[in-house]
Amino acid sequence: MDDSKLLSAFQELTRPTAAEAKPRPPILFDTCEVGVVLRSLLFVEAVMAVGALFAGPGMTPWLARVAMLSGAAVPATLAWLAVTCAGKNLLARLPAEGQQVAGVALGALAGLAGCWLLSLVTVFGAMPWLASALAGAFLSGISVSALVLRAKGRLPAETAARLAELQARIRPHFLFNSLNSAIALVREDPARAEHLLEDLSELFRHVLVSKADSATLSEEVQVARHYLDIEQVRFGERLRVEWAIDADAGKAKVPALFLQPLVENAVKHGVEPSPTGADVKVTTQRRGSTVVIKVTNTVPGGQGRPGHGVALENVRDRLRLLHDVQAQFQTALIDGRYQVRIEVPA
Repeated sequence: MDDSKLLSAFQELTRPTAAEAKPRPPILFDTCEVGVVLRSLLFVEAVMAVGALFAGPGMTPWLARVAMLSGAAVPATLAWLAVTCAGKNLLARLPAEGQQVAGVALGALAGLAGCWLLSLVTVFGAMPWLASALAGAFLSGISVSALVLRAKGRLPAETAARLAELQARIRPHFLFNSLNSAIALVREDPARAEHLLEDLSELFRHVLVSKADSATLSEEVQVARHYLDIEQVRFGERLRVEWAIDADAGKAKVPALFLQPLVENAVKHGVEPSPTGADVKVTTQRRGSTVVIKVTNTVPGGQGRPGHGVALENVRDRLRLLHDVQAQFQTALIDGRYQVRIEVPA
């Protein structure tokens, strides 16, 4: 299937070992994301701009004060972000309260560093060292609290997503259709029936086994393969699947259970309503520091798919939680082909 017109602008799944099954230390706040860096800098700049108003009126003096304060605050903020990012695994070893106290303490040190930078360019005799340390602690405390709330927001989203996927996977008609397909194959093609049941078992195992909030793209591709292999038995020649998988993209970090709902949508809205079936294509490609994932399917009659788009909204929200502004999610219907296009960091 040629999808070059669409959105032109835009391993084997193994059982976890004992080491892999061990839960990772919880990281309450992560400052390594681009979106976090940008928001933190804008927040500090806004505070500096407001604080500069207290020194007196006048646009020109105010701009001079903002420039002077920014020259100290921005490097100090970047230093705090860099240190907390580089040391996030060490911070994760601390209890929750310890992580937050460490973040605030590093903020106080960043405030002192900013005051030192300010002392290099000012002519004042006494520098506000204590006020700078307290300001750094206060600003970092607000930032840490916001990041902790954001991290905690992932848990309900992941739980809801897992429950939704579990409910979708154990829908009676899907389970009955799969089992009936296996029963029909037992006598005429036992090997194929066994393969179908293995795919069904792997699919259920992936949904039911406790996982982290993310997985590798190669794992998610394998789960999608299991699902489409099951549906291939049901639909036969009506389901025409094409894979274009880039091995270099397999290590990209993606939300767990994000790809299977997309290929299920392609089957539900492309294959099921069409007597002649549909073409479904899954593409992954690494482009420098970005991985592009596309799920494309033909639409019967060239019409848009019905439904409420719950699965698409779920995937979009989980991508935003995992990668923030570094993730892109787009959809388009062009020339009778519907495509979901996703970009994530490599």
